[in-house]
Amino acid sequence: MAAENKCDTAACGGNCDTCDGNITVTLTLDNDETVECAILTIFPVNGHDYIALLPLDENGENEDGEVYLYRYDQQDGTPVLDNIEDDEEYEAVADMFDQLLDAAEYDEMVAADEDTAEN
Repeated sequence: MAAENKCDTAACGGNCDTCDGNITVTLTLDNDETVECAILTIFPVNGHDYIALLPLDENGENEDGEVYLYRYDQQDGTPVLDNIEDDEEYEAVADMFDQLLDAAEYDEMVAADEDTAEN
């Protein structure tokens, strides 16, 4: 699995002119198809890092909500993605990603409630 970062600086954090806060990678799948994906998050599970990617269509949107999960590493500053072959490992990673989504939704609700209370 090859990934190419569209940002000039691998660890810019979305603060450069190239990515304008939206860091994307181009995946080359096993069938040589390329897919542009937005990086949602990189997160640890059981001592390994994983990455959640949102595949984008030609308009830069995702209509179906599908998310790709991969094992993530860096070798010489280059991101390396590996498929998660083990069902048990995949379930643990998917569960952690769901927890991250739930926490983000909760944070958004709390922020909205605080904004409403201030007005």
